[in-house]
Amino acid sequence: MTFKMKKKIAILGSTGSIGTQALEVIEQNPELFEVEVLTANNSVELLIQQAKKFQPNVVVIANKEKYQLVSSALEDEDIKVYAGEEALNQVVEMDTIDLVLTAMVGYSGLIPTYNAVNAGKPIALANKETLVVAGEIITKAAREKQVDLLPVDSEHSAIFQCLVGEFMNPVEKIYLTCSGGPFRGKTLEDLQHVTVDDALAHPNWDMGAKITIDSATLMNKGFEVIEAHWLFGLPASKIDVVVHPESIIHSIVQFEDGSMKAQMGLPDMKLPIQYAMGFPNRIKNNFPRFNFLDYTTLHFEQPNTEIFRNLALAFAAMEKGGNMPCILNAANEIVVEAFLKRKISFLQMPEIIEQAMNKVDFVNQPTLNDLIETNNETRTVAQLLTENKI
Repeated sequence: MTFKMKKKIAILGSTGSIGTQALEVIEQNPELFEVEVLTANNSVELLIQQAKKFQPNVVVIANKEKYQLVSSALEDEDIKVYAGEEALNQVVEMDTIDLVLTAMVGYSGLIPTYNAVNAGKPIALANKETLVVAGEIITKAAREKQVDLLPVDSEHSAIFQCLVGEFMNPVEKIYLTCSGGPFRGKTLEDLQHVTVDDALAHPNWDMGAKITIDSATLMNKGFEVIEAHWLFGLPASKIDVVVHPESIIHSIVQFEDGSMKAQMGLPDMKLPIQYAMGFPNRIKNNFPRFNFLDYTTLHFEQPNTEIFRNLALAFAAMEKGGNMPCILNAANEIVVEAFLKRKISFLQMPEIIEQAMNKVDFVNQPTLNDLIETNNETRTVAQLLTENKI
């Protein structure tokens, strides 16, 4: 395996779970990668530590109020420091960037990713909400600019890896696996009493708070269904979800001849991160290896969408199309924040999301501006619905 030169990586959201693990991959492969840009929203201290260690060309702190803190801390370093959303949206267009890793949380990743695609930058996509909100717009721009959208989510990376060498062979179905989260097997009665701490205790994956709650409600899996729809061009009828509590099989592709290919491994996000960053090459590493004898039995079951309503809402939003997935995402961001602040209960989250989906105006073929307006309107509606539940 040979690389012509080091890839210069921009990491949007470098202080989050994906961002920090991406930096571990870069640190372990200094001959292959170097950091060109680091961005964060509020985590000033960690951003400063990362900048001093990895010496990027540019650092962006999205919160303008924290610009002086970052700028002062890095004044002796040869690093340019910028602040604000506009700087974040523009920095991805730098000529020196070879790959943009979008690891920001939620809707905030949409415009930077869109700008990076339009600038012709390959994308390592860890921000699934970008495709949930604006999948048609992003994938159309990627085709026009001939830009690779390389999935970082473990499930989509698994599908992508299974499809290598199979692009001429039609897919009959894909199966996105799902651990089931901390509440697998629970009843509605059980879920009436769960706490924030309960929901944050994911059995297999180490993730940020927002995605961990999304995993507990199965909204994360719903988002992944919508993301898979756009990444692989498949209708809802060809996308299925299977609960697999061990999280060893990350996803499965079934072809028209009945053959199935699965990508397997221990649950470690550094592997799909490394695969996206190094594509098309695989990079040798010292990550722990899977041993079949440690997992003599693997389990599979169907998700219960009557108990975990968010998964059903996501399928409904995908099939409706238009701006409905945007409504789904915006409402979800509001209710997850409210739940984390202990303002609403676990079971109130899907109730409020469904109400918002019924209240916000539907747009069949939204422009990017339509989606921005939908996002803002939905947040207002969902906030009011949340306050009525308190």
